[in-house]
This record gives sequence, C-alpha cells and structure tokens, in this order.
Amino acid sequence: MFALIKKEINGFFSTITGYIVVVMFLLINSLIMWVFPGQFNILDGGYATIDTLFIIAPWVFLFLVPAVTMRLIADEKRTGTIEILLTRPLTDFQIIGAKYIAGVALVLFSLVPTLLYFLSVYLLGDEVGNIDTGGTWGSFIGLFFLAAIYVAIGIFASSITENQIVAFITGMTICFVFFIGFEALSTLPQLKSINSIIVNIGINEHYKSISRGVIDSRDVIYYLAIITSFLLLTRTVLESRKW
Repeated sequence: MFALIKKEINGFFSTITGYIVVVMFLLINSLIMWVFPGQFNILDGGYATIDTLFIIAPWVFLFLVPAVTMRLIADEKRTGTIEILLTRPLTDFQIIGAKYIAGVALVLFSLVPTLLYFLSVYLLGDEVGNIDTGGTWGSFIGLFFLAAIYVAIGIFASSITENQIVAFITGMTICFVFFIGFEALSTLPQLKSINSIIVNIGINEHYKSISRGVIDSRDVIYYLAIITSFLLLTRTVLESRKW
C-alpha cells in the first residue's frame, strides 16, 4: 500500500499537475489577500487576521481538488490499468485508501506554505502576536478537513466514469452541494421545521464551527463520517464490476 501511495504522490509531481495545483492555490489566495484592493485585502482591512484565506480557500479548493482527483480512478479505467491494479495483493479499500492519502498529501503540500501568511500577520501586527492564534489554528484544521472531504468526493466521482471531464464536473458539483447547497436549501420556507437538520448535513456549518478555535468532537465525527461514507461508496462502485 505504501508503494502505491508513493507512486501516486510521485505521479502528481512527475508531471506539471501537482505543481499547478499548489501554485494556483497559493497565487489566487495571495493576490486576493495582499494585492487586489477590497474588503478581503489584509493591508486594507487593518486587522491582524488571515480570515480571508479561510473564506476564499474553500472556493479555490472546490475547483482544484476535483481537478486533481478526476484522473485517479477514471484514467485507470480508461487505459485498462485498473484491472492490473486490482489483481495486486491489495484489497479494494487499500487501493482507494492509497489514492485518497496521496490526494490529501497534495492538499497538505498546498496548505503548508500558507503558514507564512500567519507568520507575516503575527509579526506585522501593531503589537507582535496580536492575532487570534486559537481561532487561526482551528480554521487551518477546519480547512484541512474540508479539503479532505473534497478529496473523498473527488475519488468517488472519478470511480463512476472513465471520462476525466465528467469526473471533474461531477466531483465539483457534489462538493458544491455539500459545501453550500444544504445551507441554501435550509432557507426554503417549506423546510423551516427541519432547517437546522439540513444545515448540519452541509460542510459549511461544521467548518464555521471549528474555525472558532474550539475542536468539537461532533464536528470531527461529521468530517470523518462523510469521508468514510464516500470512500465506502467508491469501494462499492469498484466491487460492482464483480456483479
């Protein structure tokens, strides 16, 4: 399994794909946070905070993560190498897990450089260290978990088709629904009686909760449950070839 994880990570960085994802993520966030004038510009805001990163990054990941995961299984199906892979002494879940860990590793690679944003604001504050450290670390953890869900969704989308573009669109759509769709749905008057339940199905409610700096076990359980659910769905899709 570790050999497969290493192969997938090397696959990201042996081509330009992995570098594009990391550079685009950092470039888009950096331009909005430090260059483009407006409400999201840290220097214009005058407050020691990097909240802009945690507002913009989920939307950037919404496009970039499905772009990364769209090939993980779909390309294996298209080229026929999925059959060779499945004959190895690995269970379906180990294969899925290896691809998932590789995808999460790429997300982590893109997040690590953003710690420089935190360090910059920490040092440049009117009083050094005048930043909500607890809330910031909570937001980083929440953003990582959010992206980890995107990866699980992206792999599921990649498993149901041989076409990478279809996998990309499907993954992005499901990620969008889970991030903001349920929250929008809860505002319908017809669903007023169960709006709190619908809101809690979506990612954003738990993302905002953990971003306050308090790691609530309910939020962690939610993230792990959604990730596990989509990985199990992916395994079901792969196992369906035997039916």
